[in-house]
Formats: sequence, C-alpha cells, structure tokens
Amino acid sequence: MVVSGNPHASRIGRDILRRGGNAVDAAIAMQIALGFVEPSESGIGGGSFMLYRSADGEVINVYDGRETAPAAATADRFTVLGRRQPLWSAIPSGKAVGVPGTVALLHMAHEDHGQLPWADLFEPTIALAREGIDMPTRLQQQVQRDLSLRLYVHTRRYFRRQARQDPPRLQNPELADTLQRIANEGPDALYRGELAEEIVAATRSRWPGRGDLTLDDLASYEALLRDAVCADYRGWRLCGPPPPSSGGIAVLQILGMLGHFDLPAMAPNSAEAIHLITEASRLAFADRFRYVGDPGFVSVPTAALIDPEYLQQRAELIDPARVNERPLPGLPGVRPELPAVPEPVDEETAEDTSHFAVVDGQGNVVSMTSSIEAPFGSRIMVGGFLLNNQLTDFTFQAVQNGIEVANAVAPGKRPRSSMSPFIVLDENDEIRLIIGSRGGSRIIGYVIKALIGVLDWELTVQDAISLPNMVHRGSGLELEQGTPLEDVAQTLRALGHDVRLVPMRSGIHGIERIEGGWRGGADPRLDGTAIGD
Repeated sequence: MVVSGNPHASRIGRDILRRGGNAVDAAIAMQIALGFVEPSESGIGGGSFMLYRSADGEVINVYDGRETAPAAATADRFTVLGRRQPLWSAIPSGKAVGVPGTVALLHMAHEDHGQLPWADLFEPTIALAREGIDMPTRLQQQVQRDLSLRLYVHTRRYFRRQARQDPPRLQNPELADTLQRIANEGPDALYRGELAEEIVAATRSRWPGRGDLTLDDLASYEALLRDAVCADYRGWRLCGPPPPSSGGIAVLQILGMLGHFDLPAMAPNSAEAIHLITEASRLAFADRFRYVGDPGFVSVPTAALIDPEYLQQRAELIDPARVNERPLPGLPGVRPELPAVPEPVDEETAEDTSHFAVVDGQGNVVSMTSSIEAPFGSRIMVGGFLLNNQLTDFTFQAVQNGIEVANAVAPGKRPRSSMSPFIVLDENDEIRLIIGSRGGSRIIGYVIKALIGVLDWELTVQDAISLPNMVHRGSGLELEQGTPLEDVAQTLRALGHDVRLVPMRSGIHGIERIEGGWRGGADPRLDGTAIGD
C-alpha cells in the first residue's frame, strides 16, 4: 500500500511495487514525483527525513537529509541592525537557502536497501514532466494567492504562465532534463559540476539578501544515518526521528505525559481532552525550544527528555481544571521546571511540506517527510526546481537572556525541524500504524491528533486523520476553523486558553495494519490518495 498527497505520486509508487520494487524503491520514485506534481511543497531542492523499518524488524533507521548552513554562516544571519529580520523578507533570499539534502538521502537509502536500479525510479516522473499534467487545483490556488511569484522571472514564467493556460497545465521539460542527469550520474549531478555552479550563482545573485553558498558547501554535503528515538505508550512502541528533528522527542513527550490521564475515556473533540493535549504540548514545546537543535553542535539530552520518570514529573504540572500560566522547560533527571530561562519565540515557520507512507509485500515500511519549507521555498529556481528556504527554521535571535539558544545559526549546522514520520509497533513487534504529516511546526500537533485518534479512541486511520485539528506551538491554542471545535472554544477560553480559530490545511497520511492486510488514510484537506494491492 502507498499513500501520499497526490494521486500521480501514489500511482507511481504503486507501479514501482508492482514491478518488483520494495518500499524504499517506491519511496524514492514517489518523492521524485512529488517534486514535480506539488513543487511548492518539496523536491530535490529541499531536505527530508526518512524512517525505514525492515520486514524482519531487525532494522529501524532514520535517514537525515536535512539541509545544512553554508560554511560562511554566522549567528547574526537573520538580524538587521541588531533586530530580528522579518520572516517575509528572509524567505525569498539567497541567505535562506541551505544545501539541499533530499537527493543524497534518497541515494543513501537506495544503496542500503534499494532493489530496482536507481535510474529506473526516475523514469515515471521524467515522462510525466515532459508530457505534462493538468495543474492540480490546490497548486493553482497557491499560484493565484502568492503575489511574490510575479517578482521573479523564473517563478513568473513557470508557475504564473502555466496557471493562466486554459486549462491550466503543469509541464517541466527542464526538470525532466535535470532528473535524467541525476538518474544517469547519481547525486554528483546535483552536488558537483554545472548544476552546482548554477545553484551557487543563483543564491549569490539574489537581491536583496545575497547568499553565500559555495561549491565546497555542496560537494561536502552528506546525508546521515541516525537511530530512531523510541518510547512506549499504553503498551505500544512508537519510533520517530531524532534531532535535528524535534518531532520524535516532542511527540513522545506529549504522549508520555498524556499516559497519566484517562484520555481513552474522553470523547474526541471534547474540551477536557483538548485541554490535556494542549497543556502537554505547551510543556513539550518549552523543552523543545530550550534543548533541541543539531546534535552535531549542541548536546541534546534525548534519553532524559523522554524518560518516564521525568515525564511523570512534567505531567504533574498539568491541572485538568485550568491553564498553566507559563509552562517552563524542565531539567531532566533533576527537576520538572527551570526557574529562569529565555522566553520561547513564536513559531513562524511555513506550512508547506510533503508526507507519504509505503509498505511493500514483504512488510518493509517507509514513512517519509520532505520539504522546501515555505510555499515555493526561496522562489529561486534552478534546473526546473525550487531551492529551499530552510535556513529560516533557525532561531533568528541567537542569544536570549544571555543564553545561546539551541537552534542558533552556525556554519554547517542543520536547522531544527518539526518533521515527524512515525511508526507504531504492537506487543508482538508488528507494525500497527505508519503516520506523518506536512504543516511546518504544526506537524507535531497534527501527528499527535492522529496517533491519539487511532490508539486511544480506536478510530480508523482515516477517521483519525479527518478529526478537526488542534495545535499549540507555545503561543496560543489554534482550533481548526469551520469544524465542531468551534463549539468548545468558549469552554476552553474559560479554562484560560488563548483560543484562535484558524484554517489549518494539514496533510496527514498513514497506513494501519488490519486483520488480513492494510488500510490507508489520506487527509481530506488535500488531494491525498491511498492505493493498495
């Protein structure tokens, strides 16, 4: 079974499995396809996390293809005259572009586990990009809404011209040529040579905000293999990505705290359930801001942050009857709260990302999330694809209250991510659920909702995904506008929550094991499609 946010990508993944490919082969082909069919979300100009589990259960790997900052990057990268640069001005700049990691990740995973030839996995998308498809409705809407695309010659020519055709058409022969080169030459086609020179030139010529990427930055990039971060929840074993993603730790912290409350007895969409989930999220986000960054640069106490005794202490800070006035980070292993720390900054990260899940006939599993960060990334196009603006995921103010924040910019550093591809194992070490989402820093809340829906409320994966979204990222409780959650907003305000009703276009996709097979779930807020054999 495969499930993704686009029917073309899902069909390509299904076809690869039918040709004898395994889950990694299908994942590579699907990710390449998503870079064409939803170019505003992800692609070869961005980064990714892939969670892989072998059919025999012997291997649970996380492939880290997160972008890296240039060697010339400094902590004041996004400050102007000592003040924090506005996010809107940082995004479409050369300074926002990190070294793309997705191609290196895909190639590394293929060398470890791939079954079909590397080049074969590019063929379906190369053909699709040359022939063209009807432009997806959501992409049309994004192009119409984003006035910044008019400002840059490549985005104007590619996106706006094609959106104005009758009917709107998406075709990209330049991307097809680029993909053919990568298919033939491997990652070197991106990280060395002519294409690398074009990437460097494009980022350095963007004004305002000229970049400082070099050919050495690209040539020295490496995808990394990391151990998954895992913990237990009500008898299930959950595994997700470690730092520099904050998703694994945050999701496991939230669930570890909620395990001390009778959430299964509470109704979905009820004020009492939302309150508990929100309070646990606020505590987890306080720890996230204080501790989580690139482990190559900061010491992240991963095991201590998800230790059951520490999470019990944190759970005792949750009052079911009222809001915690100011949730503080704790000191794992010592005390549940720290007395004086920097205030967490508001999360301003963009929403656009891709997530998909695959399980093959042997039982190998992939849960993968990828992104170019903002819709249309940095708006810089090279070789038919958009370059990311992932460096805006760094905390812009590197020092607060005299303390250097964990996610400060540094040369070669990977910015903190919220990507949360997860798998859930049952008591027999069998896959119960594969899940993940798009959505910037809201990803953590989206994934929590789906996990609780399946594991606590015993909903199908589709019904859990379809539940209204509720997210707290450290500043204000966001409830999905136009849903039944509006009915409990006033009750939550009475408990002390700062409630905001906002549109939330998640992109949660998952697969669950059922008796005799698998059942897929796709987010109805997108064009998601689950296909199984």
